[in-house]
Amino acid sequence: MSSIGTGRIVMGVEKLIASKMMLPGSNRRIHSVHRHSGMAVAGLAADGRQIVARTKSEATNYENVYGDQIPIKELAERVASYVHLCTLYWWLRPFGCGIILGGYDRDGPQLYMVEPSGVSYRYFGAAIGKGRQAAKTEIEKLKLSELTCRQGVIEVAKIIYGIHDEAKDKDFELEMSWVCDESNRQHQKVPDELLEEAKAAARAALEEMDAD
Repeated sequence: MSSIGTGRIVMGVEKLIASKMMLPGSNRRIHSVHRHSGMAVAGLAADGRQIVARTKSEATNYENVYGDQIPIKELAERVASYVHLCTLYWWLRPFGCGIILGGYDRDGPQLYMVEPSGVSYRYFGAAIGKGRQAAKTEIEKLKLSELTCRQGVIEVAKIIYGIHDEAKDKDFELEMSWVCDESNRQHQKVPDELLEEAKAAARAALEEMDAD
């Protein structure tokens, strides 16, 4: 899931841990696709890596031709066209994943979601994956334009922890990234100390809910 405020973007992913033997940080779900943009993937991880590779290629090719970083809108349209292409021919199958693309360009922060059909929309806040409807409901409650980037990180963490079903789901690893003034408007992982602070706030919020 991702959210956007004035001058900032935060991405967060609930990455289920398939095995206790898996190393932390393996099989990432959030990827940098250019200096100013990143992508979160939900669904088949292998399909997601293919889309990430294509997105990186599109961003690099645009910069080589025009000498400037690719606008986020243009990048989203190119990715959506590529995803849609795989629905047109019988010898191809549609991608089994959805993606959220966020970045910062001359028009400010922008957030797009591309569905497996190739449909793409711009959002203030978006969620994909199994818990998307519950996450969307919680995002809509936030006053995104009033949140700082650090507050956004904590709120996204609270939502992800809140919709996780401990009785049915496996353990998960929280992945988070941001694009904001604090990251020099480049896509970067959320600093470890802030990530731990967000996790602690999310667990505390869960305990308060259980107590009520």
